[in-house]
Formats: sequence, structure tokens, C-alpha cells
Amino acid sequence: MGRPVRSCLATCSIAAAVALAAPLQAQSDKMAGIPIPAQPSAIELGTGTLPNAKAPEAWHSQYGSVFARNVTVATLTPFLPDPSKATGAAVIVAPGGGFQTLSMENEGWDVARALAAKGVAAFVLKYRLNQTPEDMAAFQRGLGPGAGPRPPRPSPEAMMANLAPQIADARAAFALVRKRAGEWHVDRDRIGMVGFSAGAMLTMATTMVGQDAKPAFIGDIYGPVTPMTVPADAPPLFVALAADDPLFGNAGFGLIDSWRAAKRPVEFHLFEQGGHGFGMYKKTTTSTGWFDAFARWLDMHGYLKPAA
Repeated sequence: MGRPVRSCLATCSIAAAVALAAPLQAQSDKMAGIPIPAQPSAIELGTGTLPNAKAPEAWHSQYGSVFARNVTVATLTPFLPDPSKATGAAVIVAPGGGFQTLSMENEGWDVARALAAKGVAAFVLKYRLNQTPEDMAAFQRGLGPGAGPRPPRPSPEAMMANLAPQIADARAAFALVRKRAGEWHVDRDRIGMVGFSAGAMLTMATTMVGQDAKPAFIGDIYGPVTPMTVPADAPPLFVALAADDPLFGNAGFGLIDSWRAAKRPVEFHLFEQGGHGFGMYKKTTTSTGWFDAFARWLDMHGYLKPAA
């Protein structure tokens, strides 16, 4: 396919706008361009360059965190636990940003470090993105209130049908971790995936149509919770969402009902407050506790200890 998701997932740019515009912490909300950080551990996934891409990859800082934009080549960055405490479990971490940016620190590296501290190998997926204006001011204008009306939100099936490059990146990530499982002290059958906002959409798509990816467990963190057809072998699902999320907090919780109707394991945390994009930011809301709840859930399913 040519460009990923531009028409069908245009609504996801709202997620980028909210995540980049909401004052999640007492940090500057002003975007400032920064040099692309050194990523010496990043491994190219071999899925090729985004077709027809013109704008080069660029990074910026905001809210005391860092974001990538115009990613054209997918990479995977390992965050490995001390071998003495490695459980053999692993997680592919998919940051969000409306398929226009990637919240690499708040929803990527910080999550991966926290997982590694629990003995779980974590791998941050920098997947390919929709092209945005190379000029940052033009990009910001496209996120603002004057950017024009947003199209209706597509169905989960429609979203998945237009995520071919990103799903290819996710599949390649799972394949790479399994290929190097011995080196990274990972059990090939205990690799899950957690995603945030657009990354949660990618996590669900990888689960449903990712063919050989087959995550052992999945986490949907403030992603869509609309109903979908659940396969009989669907993995255990963890969902965290704030009730005041302006994107997904008022559309019902059909995804939870779908998992339960299929008699598949699901855990759902609906926080009273937290908005969208809280990730690993330290806030006064209880949404900050999502990671501890996720870790306890992993422990309940046996992923915080070596397989018997």
C-alpha cells in the first residue's frame, strides 16, 4: 500500500493534538525542535522505507518529554533486565501519537525501563508514521482548532485494514525478538504487546490480523474500546482508560464486553480522571497507578516469574 492510514485514520490526529496540547504536567507545552537523539541500541527492522515519503524524520521536545515525527524507517530498541532477574517474559511497547508522532519517552522508553526493572524484557517499537509537514509551525497549525472538521471515527475493522505498514513493523518486531530470544533470555511463547492510544490501536490490529505475531498477552492503554469480533484464542487483555478521556471515554466499553462474551480473560481499569496521554507522567490522578496495576496483572498471569 502507498501511504499508511491517512484517510481512514485521519481522526487519530485528534489523539496527537490532545496528547500534545493538554498540559499533562508542569512543563512547557511549547514544541521545540531537537536533534535526533542517539539511539545506539536501536535495531532496524528491515521493513523498508515508508513509500513516497518526502519529509525526513524529526524530533521535538514538549512537556519535558520527547517525540518523534515523520518516522520512515522502523526500529526496535531493547531494554533488557539483569539476566539474574529475567523472567523470560517480554513486551513489545508501542507508543502513541495519532500515527503522526510517537511519544518515545513517556509511552516508550520510560515504560520499557519500568518493565525491565520487573524482570521483563521490553522492546520499544518506533513504527513508521504518516507524513506531516516538515515545517514544525505548519505541523502545529494542522493540529489546532482551525484545522477543520474531523471525519467520523472509523470502525476497528476499517482501521486495521489501513494499518499495513505499521502491522508489518509490529510483525517484524515479534519475529526479531523470537529470532534473538536465546541471546535476550526471552521465552518465545511469552512475548506480549502493550500500546498507548494509536499504539493501542496497533496492538489490537496486531492481535487480530498480525498473522504470525501472536502476542501472548496485550495491553490497551487509553486506546479505542469499541466492540469487535474476538477470536476464540484471543490473548488475555488489560485495558486502562480515564473516564474523562476526550477521545475514548464516552463511547461505551464494547471491547470489554466483546472479550467477556468470547470468554477470554480481560481486566479493565476505568480511572475517574487522567485525560488522554497520561502514560508514565506523574500526576495527582489515580491514573498514575495504571502501571502498578498492569504489573500486578502480569504477575497474576505468571509473567513476573520464570516459567515453571
